[in-house]
Amino acid sequence: MSWDTFVDWFFSLGEKYNVNPLVFGGIYIGAMPFFTASAAWIVRNYRIGKSVVVPVLFAGFFFVSAYLYLILVGRNVPLWVYGFVLALIVFGLFSTVTKIKSKIRQ
Repeated sequence: MSWDTFVDWFFSLGEKYNVNPLVFGGIYIGAMPFFTASAAWIVRNYRIGKSVVVPVLFAGFFFVSAYLYLILVGRNVPLWVYGFVLALIVFGLFSTVTKIKSKIRQ
């Protein structure tokens, strides 16, 4: 694949999903270090026996951040994007409810 072919493909995604491909790509690439830091935070918390809920939510957010942009401004968004974002919300709600219930029992 040549550079020109890649550039043409990349910019064609903007038309397909009605988004600015430079913004989408910037969010996608810009989120990588934050996702990596969140993954390291998960591992650290797990090793020291602390809750991993918050770092998992952060990692999930950074993992889907470009797709959140796509959902907010785009069209023809793949169904798996909606499903993954919904799964993050359900996980966050479940963990919050569980934490609150355990504190109430104490």
